[in-house]
Amino acid sequence: MNWVLVVAGALVGAPLRYLTDRAVQSRHDSVFPWGTFVVNVVGCLLLGILTAAAPADVRLLLGTGLCGALTTYSTFSYETLRLAETGARGYAVANAAASVTCGLAAAFAGVAVGGWAWG
Repeated sequence: MNWVLVVAGALVGAPLRYLTDRAVQSRHDSVFPWGTFVVNVVGCLLLGILTAAAPADVRLLLGTGLCGALTTYSTFSYETLRLAETGARGYAVANAAASVTCGLAAAFAGVAVGGWAWG
């Protein structure tokens, strides 16, 4: 039954990632991958909240399923590589540094918020 929860979450997370990425990116003229950055940081925040507060079934549905499909390490890596290959090395370094820093900060903040709100 656990796999059904993961699949159900992923069925929502994958299209949500795509739609959010396109909506965010369409509002920027920069080569910086803002859409991927936003979905990854939001996913880290949500996963932090769930880790601190949610029961196991909800963590499977929303954490593993939704957040797993919403966030994307592979796209982050590919976009960072493409930035470096096309001469936008500053953007590549900024993307890597900001994604890791903000993702970790969002996860820590999510755990704090989840613990405070439901702990």
